[in-house]
Amino acid sequence: MLAAKFKQPVIDFYTYPPVGVDDWRYIFETAQVRVLEMQMLSRATLLDMANAGSFEQAADLLSGTEYALPRGGRNFAEVDEILQQRRTAVRVLFSDLMLDKPIVELFRTRDDFANLRLAVRRTLTEKELGTDYSSDGNVSPELFEQIFAEKDEETEVEKPVFPDYIRQAVEQAVLGYYQNKDIRRVDYAIDRVQAQYNLEQARRLKSVFLLGLFRIQIDLTNIRTMLRLKFIESESRAKTAEAEPFLVRDNVFLEGGFIELERIRHGAELGYEALGPLFFVTPYHRIVDTGANYLASNKSFLKVEQQCEEHLTGFLKSTVQITAGPQPIIAFLLMKENEIRTVRLILTAKKNFLDTKLILDRLGG
Repeated sequence: MLAAKFKQPVIDFYTYPPVGVDDWRYIFETAQVRVLEMQMLSRATLLDMANAGSFEQAADLLSGTEYALPRGGRNFAEVDEILQQRRTAVRVLFSDLMLDKPIVELFRTRDDFANLRLAVRRTLTEKELGTDYSSDGNVSPELFEQIFAEKDEETEVEKPVFPDYIRQAVEQAVLGYYQNKDIRRVDYAIDRVQAQYNLEQARRLKSVFLLGLFRIQIDLTNIRTMLRLKFIESESRAKTAEAEPFLVRDNVFLEGGFIELERIRHGAELGYEALGPLFFVTPYHRIVDTGANYLASNKSFLKVEQQCEEHLTGFLKSTVQITAGPQPIIAFLLMKENEIRTVRLILTAKKNFLDTKLILDRLGG
């Protein structure tokens, strides 16, 4: 078998890694989160929204929930405002419930890296920086604007300094971009720095759960990248009879996951039908097999995204075994953010008259 060509690293779990042990400091906070989990939208509600005949009917299903939309108008500005308010509220709650404040700072770096991608892309492509930065990070949007604005050579005003993790990401992103001025390398470089920073912080915090979470996220990112490379190559061959091999040769995959990079790189060179056997001995066989088959048949990444999301959610739900600890609080934050994204996805699709089957494919319905 193809999988036999690789020496699988030792993985002491079948589907999900361990989530760690109880921390009794969090007994009240965990109990509060358990109550809030029961108030989350059911899968049946989300599927009903997907099957609704119109945007208005889908929106009506949210009446009586925290996502209820005003009946008058219901334009997307109102939708975005409500969803943004819910996301901000859950992040504030997360900060309040989390006793270990370094974990709060760690999750705020997600917005720092997202803001950085925006700022670097706009600077390198000489576009307006704009004002649509997230304010939920450790670095304020104003600081991003100050640092990426042109320096006044006459006044020699000293600029504020980014944290080390941001400065490192900027250096790597700019260096990657100027190798051949491929803007995609900005994302690859920032993803690489962010992944390594997350792993370092998880180890520093001695968190088994965070380490497992970040390693799963690395694996899922690599699987997505592998399939995207394959799709680019197959489309390139179809149009020009020659594939663009440069991305495969370059270091676009992230280190530190559970799956060895040799398997990922080899997968990028195989046909879609060979990917299932290649990943059979890994926890990601279903993701790769289902996602690759759907991609080959429909030229769409809907199933890849749905399967990755389902796998990560399954890991988060495994924190049910924890009676008290930071793990359920982190899991609730991520699941609630995913719920908000799903509501936005469904309402956006309904507003744009997207085929219901595509929505259900994305939801796994």
